[in-house]
Amino acid sequence: MGLHGVKAVFFDLDNTLIDTAAAGRRAIEERPDAAPRPLQVISALQSKHHCGEGEARAICDKVQAKLLRECHDPAKMCITDLRISHWEEAIQETIGGEANRDLAAECYYLWKTTRLQHLTLAEDTRAMLAELRKGLRLLLLTNGDRQTQREKIEACACQPYFDAIVVGGEQKEEKPAPSIFHYCCDLLGVQPAECVMVGDSLDTDIQGGLNAGLKATVWLNKAMTAPVDTSPVPHYIISSVLDLPAVLQKMEHNINAKLETDHMASSNE
Repeated sequence: MGLHGVKAVFFDLDNTLIDTAAAGRRAIEERPDAAPRPLQVISALQSKHHCGEGEARAICDKVQAKLLRECHDPAKMCITDLRISHWEEAIQETIGGEANRDLAAECYYLWKTTRLQHLTLAEDTRAMLAELRKGLRLLLLTNGDRQTQREKIEACACQPYFDAIVVGGEQKEEKPAPSIFHYCCDLLGVQPAECVMVGDSLDTDIQGGLNAGLKATVWLNKAMTAPVDTSPVPHYIISSVLDLPAVLQKMEHNINAKLETDHMASSNE
């Protein structure tokens, strides 16, 4: 692999290589493993701050919604202050009264600590990356705030599996801008037409790969549900990141078959 076709694979991080969404949910429901062992967020709100269970869950639901809508400008506010504000607003919207920054900060740090402990790179994913890296250059390409993404990368210990790691928050533009993909190509010394992008987001990973002129885009669609919109259209769709090697083998087979056909056609002229 890599002689005629693919030389590098770019991987998204969140909900592609690691299940960030599930870790966030568990951070609300479970206790962290580290000592001292603080309560889970919902229990802490109930036992220490006298919220009802319904109120505590409503606060957490509102924070999750705010995270999904989050627009962060690091020039205006650090990510920590912004996310404490999410909790502060959610608490005030749910139970009223004066803003409680201390309680918001306690909830945020408890959620963050527990979420990081649940961010793991599965053993079968590690094995796949190690095998792929024998014949390909691998690069991790993730959007997001520099501090937040670097903490996740450290937590799941994925650095040894990649030739380079690029965080959108450290660049002038993030996915889907072509510039960040071309920067990645330059880092690895490859051309866009020699690279594959793998990710779970049609808007950033797939659209970005198409914008940058990569050889192929592979959409990780765990639910295998049809997208609401018809665009962008990925070259390949997989339900598990572990299906990627089969896709790459198929691509290599198709490339070799085309080369053989072209060679036979030229010989017959």
